Amino acid sequence: MARTVWDSTVGKKTVMAVSGLVMLLYLVAHMIGNLKIFFGTEEFNHYAHWLRTVGEPFMHYEWTLWLIRVVLVVAVVAHAVSAYQLSRRDIKARPSKYVHKKARAGYATRTMRWGGVILGLFIVWHLLDLTTGTVHSGGFESGKPYQNVVDTFSTWYGNVVYIVAVLALGLHIRHGFWSAAQTLGAGSRTRDRVLKTTANVLALLLTAGFVAVPVGVMTGVVS
Repeated sequence: MARTVWDSTVGKKTVMAVSGLVMLLYLVAHMIGNLKIFFGTEEFNHYAHWLRTVGEPFMHYEWTLWLIRVVLVVAVVAHAVSAYQLSRRDIKARPSKYVHKKARAGYATRTMRWGGVILGLFIVWHLLDLTTGTVHSGGFESGKPYQNVVDTFSTWYGNVVYIVAVLALGLHIRHGFWSAAQTLGAGSRTRDRVLKTTANVLALLLTAGFVAVPVGVMTGVVS
């Protein structure tokens, strides 16, 4: 039954919608945590340490964090694979271009597709920069995320990469949230306006919240 559901277009869209909402919940929590950097070094570093001790003593050190990571990896992979397969299926269903293009639909599709590619590349860079320190610009200090964040956003390319990715994220959420609501049956003629407004507000808040950190470093508010 699971294979039958996955092979269907509706099944892939459902997987894409659910995995997208899981990632959206994480992004909201992640943004709130990031904003703690404005409360100073001790507050931000303490928050980073707390993430590793969540659930203790029932959960061992970092177990909860690793559980969250596993769920996120599954969500990202499921989202990317279902998006790719749906895209290929759509191309095969209509190999020749329409005579009259739907400009709005085409724009949304291109935004979601290329936005997804940009975000996928950014996730890899972000992990190598602030989690493993492999491509970190300064001297990466394990256990000192405040200093590492300031190092990253003290470089022009760190700011450019991050802000471009966040703008892509905002557009992705704006189109994706409404689409997910339609897929999961939450949309209707009376609720569409509310859902679109919610999508716009979420996209705006997340974009502003994430961009606030590099802007804070660039302006010297965070140093």
